[in-house]
Amino acid sequence: MLRTALRNVFAHKARLIMTALAVMLGVAFVSGTLVFGDTVVNAQRQATGASLKGVAVAVQSSLPPPGVGTADGPDGKPASALDTALVDRIRALPGVAAVRPTVDGDATVAGKDGLPVNTDKARQNLATNYLPGKDSHLSLTAGRGPAAEGELALDAETAEKAGYRIGDTVRFAIDGPALTKKLVGTVSTDDPRVSAGSTLTLFDTRTAQKLFLHPGQFHEIAVVAKDGVDAGELTDRVRALLPEKGAKATSGPALAAEESKTAVEQTTSLTKALLGFAGIALFIGAFIIANTFTMLIAQRSREIALLRAVGASRRQVVRSVLVEAALVGLGASAAGFAAGLGLAGVMRPLVNLSGAGLPDGPLVILPATCAWSLVVGVLFTVLAAWLPSRKAAKIAPVAALSSIDQAPPARALMVRNVLGLLLTGAGMLVMLNVATARSSDPGILLTAMFGAALILVGLIVLAPLLSRPLITLVGKATTRLFGVTGKLAKENSLRNPRRTAATASALMIGLALVTGLTVVGHSVQSALVAEANKGMAADYSVSNSTSAGLDTGSTAKIARVPGVAVTIPTAVGFFDHAGKPTSITGTDATTYGRTAKLDFRTGSLRDIGPGKIAVSDMFAAQAKLKVGSTLDVGPLTDGAEKQRKKKLTVVGVYTKTLTTEDALGTLTDVLPYTDNNKLENVMVKAEPGQTAGLEKKIRAALGDSPLMEVESHEQVINGGGGAINFVLKMMYGLLGMAVLISVLGVVNTLAMSVFERTREIGMLRAIGLDRTGIKQMVRLESVVISLFGAVLGIGAGIFLAWAGSGMARSSMKVYETVLPWGDLGILLALALAIGVLAAIWPARRAARLNMLRSIQSS
Repeated sequence: MLRTALRNVFAHKARLIMTALAVMLGVAFVSGTLVFGDTVVNAQRQATGASLKGVAVAVQSSLPPPGVGTADGPDGKPASALDTALVDRIRALPGVAAVRPTVDGDATVAGKDGLPVNTDKARQNLATNYLPGKDSHLSLTAGRGPAAEGELALDAETAEKAGYRIGDTVRFAIDGPALTKKLVGTVSTDDPRVSAGSTLTLFDTRTAQKLFLHPGQFHEIAVVAKDGVDAGELTDRVRALLPEKGAKATSGPALAAEESKTAVEQTTSLTKALLGFAGIALFIGAFIIANTFTMLIAQRSREIALLRAVGASRRQVVRSVLVEAALVGLGASAAGFAAGLGLAGVMRPLVNLSGAGLPDGPLVILPATCAWSLVVGVLFTVLAAWLPSRKAAKIAPVAALSSIDQAPPARALMVRNVLGLLLTGAGMLVMLNVATARSSDPGILLTAMFGAALILVGLIVLAPLLSRPLITLVGKATTRLFGVTGKLAKENSLRNPRRTAATASALMIGLALVTGLTVVGHSVQSALVAEANKGMAADYSVSNSTSAGLDTGSTAKIARVPGVAVTIPTAVGFFDHAGKPTSITGTDATTYGRTAKLDFRTGSLRDIGPGKIAVSDMFAAQAKLKVGSTLDVGPLTDGAEKQRKKKLTVVGVYTKTLTTEDALGTLTDVLPYTDNNKLENVMVKAEPGQTAGLEKKIRAALGDSPLMEVESHEQVINGGGGAINFVLKMMYGLLGMAVLISVLGVVNTLAMSVFERTREIGMLRAIGLDRTGIKQMVRLESVVISLFGAVLGIGAGIFLAWAGSGMARSSMKVYETVLPWGDLGILLALALAIGVLAAIWPARRAARLNMLRSIQSS
C-alpha cells in the first residue's frame, strides 16, 4: 500500500500541484512568522547588549511626579537625584573603571524648509548628551562631537533628510520657540529606534542639562567595572551610595535580562496575531486539500475497487490515502518553509512602517521552527484528507466498478443541512446578543469571535443547500447572456453541490473577513468625521506635537495675528472620580460655542462658570448626575498641592463629542488638573476671507517652532482616519494570502473537473461546440462558483460588521453601520475577476483536448 501511495503521488502530480501550493503558502505564513519572531527577539537582545555593552551597573533616576517633594526646580523642570557629586563618589569606588552619566530628552529638528523632519507620531525625537570617546553605541561618521553650548550633532540619516551639512545652522525645538545651533558632526548608532526612523540630536553635557534638567544633574549613570570585578558586588556598593528616594541601581546583566524579557513579550503578542492569520490561510487551504482528494478518489474509484477485490482492507485504503496526503504535505511544507524565510526577511521593514522600531539583524532559524512548520503542514494536509479517505474505504467494490462519482445520499445531505441550520442559528443568536451589548470588554469581544466562527462554519456546512437557489439564479443570467454555454456552466456547477460548496466556501471566508473589515473601517471613519464636525467648527486648531502643551500666553499671541477673529483656548485635565480617572475640558465658555458645536440637553454654555461645570450625557448616566448635582473632584496623585480637592456643581448636560468627552468647565478650574498647567490647543476662527496664509502667520507669532501643529478643519477630520487606513491596509495584506489560496481552490476544482469530464468535453466538441465555446463554458462555470462564494462572503461580512456595532457604540455614540457600496462593488468585481483569471489554465486545457481521444477515454 505504501508503494501504491507513492505511485499515486507521482502519477497525479499535475492534479496535486494546487493542493501543494495551498499547503506551501499556508506553511510559508507560519514559518515566516515564527522565523520573524525569533529574529526580532534575537535582534532586540543584541541591541540591548550593544547599548549595555560593558555596563556593570545602571543607576537610573526615578523622578517623582510634578508637585511632589522637590521634584520641580524653580523653572518647572524635573529635578534628578543623580548629580555630579554622586557621579564622583561612584567613580571613586573600588572596582569602577569608568562612569558614563547621561541626560535624555526630546528635540524636534526642523528641515531647511522649516517643517519637522519627523512628522510620524509613532516615532520619537530623541536627544542626549555626547560623551567624547565613551559612548560605545555611537560612532562619528563626519565632523566631531559637540563641545560648546552653540553646537550639536545629528544622526546621519536625520541630517541627510533635513538637508543639513557640517557647518549649517540647525533649527530645533524642545518645548517652546525654535532654537538654533551649529551642526558640527554626524553619528551612526545601533539604537533600533533611530534605525526605524526616529531622530537623534546630541548636545554637550552642560547644554543637555540646561535644556532638559538642571546643571550638574543626570537621568542615568552607567558604571563600567574593571576586569574581574563581579557586577552584583559592584551593584551593592553603588546602592550604598544612593539616596533613599529618587534613584535605583540595577546590575547590567539584570537590566539586559529585563529588557530582553520585555522585548520577548512584545514580540510574542505580534507573533500570535500573525499566526492567527496564518491559521485562517491554512483553514482555507484545508478546503482545497479535501476537495482535491475527494475528486481524486472519485476518479480512481475503479482502482480502489480492484484493491479491495484483491484483498486490501478498508483500513489499508484509508492509510494509503493518508500516506499520499502526508507525502504531498511534507514536500509542500518543505517548500513552504523555504518560502517563509523570504517572507520573514520582508516582515520587519513592513512592520516598521507603523513606527514599531524593530531592530535589524540576521535571520534566526531554529530547529524547532523548521520542525513545527513541517508538522503543521503535514498535519493539516492529513486531517483535510481524512474524510475523503474514509469515503474511499466505504465504497463497495461492485458499486465502484459500475458507477463513478455517485451523488451523495439524500440522508447525508439532510443531516448536514440540519446541522448547518443549527450552527448558523446559534451563531446569529450570539451575534444578536453582541449587537445589544453596548460594551467593548474582552469578554464581549471573545463572544463576538465565537459567534462569528459559528456563523461561518454554519454557512460552510449549509453551502451545498444554498448553492442550488443561488447558482440557479446566477445561471439564468448566464443562460440569457451566453446561451448554451451559460446553461452548461450552470448545470456543471450544480452537478456536485458538495464540491461547488467546498470551492466557494474557501473564497467565502476570505471575502467575509475582508468585507467585515471594510464595513467596520468605513463606519468608524464616518463616525470620526461626524464627531469631528460636531465638536469643532473652527478654521484651525493650534497644538504642540509633544505632550508639553501650549503656554497659556499663546492665546494672546495668536489673537494679535491679523485675520484672526476669535481664539478659544482649551485645556484637558484629569481628576479622580469614584476611583477612576475622568477627563475635563477647560475653556472660555463665553466664546467656546463659536468654534465648537455642543448639543445641550439641559442647561447651556452660559451657565458654566467658576465652580460650575457641564457633563456629557454618557458620564452623567454613568455617575448618576443631573443638573444641581455636586461632583467631588480629587487629584489623581495623592499629596499634589496644585490639585487640591474641590466641589463642582453640574449646571448642564450635553451630548458627548470628541473634544468634550466627560466634562466641561472653565480654564481656572481645569488647569490645576493638567500635567503641567499648559493648554491642549487653541481653536482659531478666521475673519471672513482671511484664511489664506493664516497658518504661516500663526506659526510666526509662536516663534515658528517646529513643535507647532497648525491644522485646518479638514486636516483635523482626516487625521483620525490615517491610523485606521494604515491598519486596514495591513489587515488586507494579511488576508490577501487567504484570498490567494481560495483562488487556487477555484483553479484546482476547475482543472480536476476538466480531467474528470474529458469524455463529456469530447462529446460536446463532436456535436458542434467549438474551442471558443468550451473555453467560455469553463470560464462561466468559474465565474458562477466565484459569485456564489462572493455573495455568501459579502453577505456574512456585512452581518458580522452590523452585529459588532454595539461594541463600537460603547466608545463612539454616533457610530452607525455605513455600507461602502463602492468598496462592496469592487469586492464583487474582484470575485468576477477571480473567476475569469482562475479559469484561464483549465479553460485552455479543456479547449486543447483531442476530440477523438477524449471520447475514447474512460
